[in-house]
Amino acid sequence: MAALQKSVSSFLMGSLATSYLLLLALLVHGGTAAPISSHCRLDKSNFQQPYITNRTFMLAKEASLADNNTDVRLIGEKLFRGVSMSERCYLMKQVLNFTLEEVLLPQSDRFQPYMQEVVSFLARLSNRLSTCHIEGDGLHIQRNVQNLKDTVQKLGESGEIKAIGELDLLFMSLRNACI
Repeated sequence: MAALQKSVSSFLMGSLATSYLLLLALLVHGGTAAPISSHCRLDKSNFQQPYITNRTFMLAKEASLADNNTDVRLIGEKLFRGVSMSERCYLMKQVLNFTLEEVLLPQSDRFQPYMQEVVSFLARLSNRLSTCHIEGDGLHIQRNVQNLKDTVQKLGESGEIKAIGELDLLFMSLRNACI
């Protein structure tokens, strides 16, 4: 019995010491928690499925053949400007959600047979990233995403086709930022 009390006491002291160190770390950060990026991760296996990877790239290729605007790039350096490496998965989550809601769903009757499978795949990734958030205001990220949205809207249907034609870039950027 004495040994049990001693181990419980040791456990409580260890927990107390850990809590104290955590509190001290928060005070050093000015009382705010550091960004938690563990929820901004996707499993590598999501991007190692040859079938859906092929479908995504085939859909992008088919749409890019219908894209006559070669002067505009949606997913490129401009999108990532001012965004740290640790924030890029969150950025790509925002781009993914926009692409699903504002581009792929309205265009879902086009580019068959690939569209339905790719939309389902991307919706699963979006669902897995639903708890991905960043600490702080994230205005720089929202500004970059808004610029992308504005470009797509300004181009109209041509912008939607361009976004579909860049699904391969979206796929690769999600992979690079989130695994």
